[in-house]
Amino acid sequence: MKGVVTLARARDARIAVLAFVALAASLLLSVINLREVAPWPLYAALVLGGVPLVADLSQRVLEGKFGSDLLAGLAIVTAVLLGEYLIAVVIVLMLSGGQALEHYATRRASAVLDALAKRNPVRAHRREGDALVDVPLDEVRVGDVLAVLPHEICPVDGVVVAGSSSMDESYLSGEPFLLRKTVGATVISGAINQDGLLTIEASRRAVDSRYARIVAIVRDADARRPPIQRLADRLGAWYTPIAVAIAAIGWIVSGDPNRFLAVIVIATPCPLLLAIPVAIVGGVSLAAERSILIRDPAVLERLDSCRTVIFDKTGTLTVGRPVLTEILTVAGVDRRDVLSLAASLEQYSRHPLAPAVSAAATTDAVQLAPVTEVNERPGAGLAGRIGRQWVRLTSRRGAGEPWPPDLPPDTAGLECVVVIDDRIVALLRFRDTPRHESGAFVGHLSPRHGITRVLMTSGDRESEVRYLAGLVGISDVRFHQTPEQKVSLVEYETRRQPTLFVGDGLNDAPAMMRATAAVALGEHESVTAEAAHAVVLDGSLAKVDELLHIAGRTKRIALQSAVGGMAFSIVGMAFAVVGWLPALAGAIGQEILDAAAVLNALRAAFKPSELTDFK
Repeated sequence: MKGVVTLARARDARIAVLAFVALAASLLLSVINLREVAPWPLYAALVLGGVPLVADLSQRVLEGKFGSDLLAGLAIVTAVLLGEYLIAVVIVLMLSGGQALEHYATRRASAVLDALAKRNPVRAHRREGDALVDVPLDEVRVGDVLAVLPHEICPVDGVVVAGSSSMDESYLSGEPFLLRKTVGATVISGAINQDGLLTIEASRRAVDSRYARIVAIVRDADARRPPIQRLADRLGAWYTPIAVAIAAIGWIVSGDPNRFLAVIVIATPCPLLLAIPVAIVGGVSLAAERSILIRDPAVLERLDSCRTVIFDKTGTLTVGRPVLTEILTVAGVDRRDVLSLAASLEQYSRHPLAPAVSAAATTDAVQLAPVTEVNERPGAGLAGRIGRQWVRLTSRRGAGEPWPPDLPPDTAGLECVVVIDDRIVALLRFRDTPRHESGAFVGHLSPRHGITRVLMTSGDRESEVRYLAGLVGISDVRFHQTPEQKVSLVEYETRRQPTLFVGDGLNDAPAMMRATAAVALGEHESVTAEAAHAVVLDGSLAKVDELLHIAGRTKRIALQSAVGGMAFSIVGMAFAVVGWLPALAGAIGQEILDAAAVLNALRAAFKPSELTDFK
């Protein structure tokens, strides 16, 4: 598919250049009184450019595909049969130029698979005795003992048998935090190891792993992607038969085939073939100026029709990192003292919650105390001596007994227990907080963009998802969602009405490919960026609103140019069918219409005074 698209784009561009050069050369030869050879460049353009274009159109007709460019092909053939070679080459230029612009604005369908393949490990480090031997990934068997080095991507699903580290599974599971891995913990392929060396026992072969399943889902979604009918084709579906009928009536009534050519020439939908691609490319350019990368320009046609928005939670509606939100203490213990002790100790930890504690201490201007001893054992947490106190930061399981009655017996979300001299004194609560604009943006979608349904989906736990959804104003949520379940959800919702999916993780990529339109926030993961139709590079929801406005404005300008041009063409057809507009004059008139339509379409590239109404 990738090679076919590339070849078609290059061919159409060459034909457009050839037609332009042929017209210029023919005109020059006429001006210098070499009229006998003036048609030769036109012949060359028709043979080398017109024939391939007409052959492609004929093949599409045989396949039952009737688009807006069918009239152009019919006009080329009619003009050649009647000896109007200049008119034929003009239409070749318009047709190939429009298609070249459209190809220029189209992304490669296989880019997602390329990005997935690039990210996937190809070798694993297998332990054989005391040595590590690099082996191809497809040679790894269940039960093999593998080493996962620091900062490497885990090659297969497995269980940790030695070592301790943290892993970033957010691209796969939707969980926003690093997860601690010690002996007995499960690891999944595609997760990124942090600073420690892990020895794992493979529980699945690479082809059966979580990451391989995601690749399979993306490959299936890519193969099953439904064809999107172009705006030009939808308009041409009714315009083309009307034009052919009018031309045929003119020929039959007058008995003059030139009437047929005159009508077809003035009817040739160059505003469709040129103005719409020009407007789309203009919209792409304007979006790029606003730090929005349009990977599939057809999204500018589709966004305006979306009525359901599906948000991924982590990193989309949230900031994607834990924040210390609450410090609960037992009676007689000061909150600031607990924060001071915890932040002093966390300076020496690489635990994913450490930055959140340090940030809270900085915000509250808490003084840190010197730490004289530090150790961090798997399962026991972080411990150290601060003054005369022995302080531990650990989990509920590692805190021991008895649990204080004035602390909650259970809690949702992430937490950390503070133990001083074997006495539980405080509970630190953490949450992934929403972006400051999330609630306002969600509330803005229905009144300003006609959105009738908003959902949130996440691989996170129910308590976390419902908590965040309540903060941003979303009532319909899905939690514990695997990539496969997200695909099913998007497919179901898309069958009901057009969908917009907004996400940022690798686990979102398969679902993105099944949505009507997909937007990725931030270019943090190339797979998601490739799967999305558009990428908001700075990860701002305000930029998503700008994209919605750019898409709506681009589509309106494209329709103005196309429909306006067709309206004038219909008037011209009326004159041509009664013999008041000859073919050459029709071609000149069509060029004037083309110029006006294209000039109007160029407005899509210029930023209006107001591009967003989201505050």
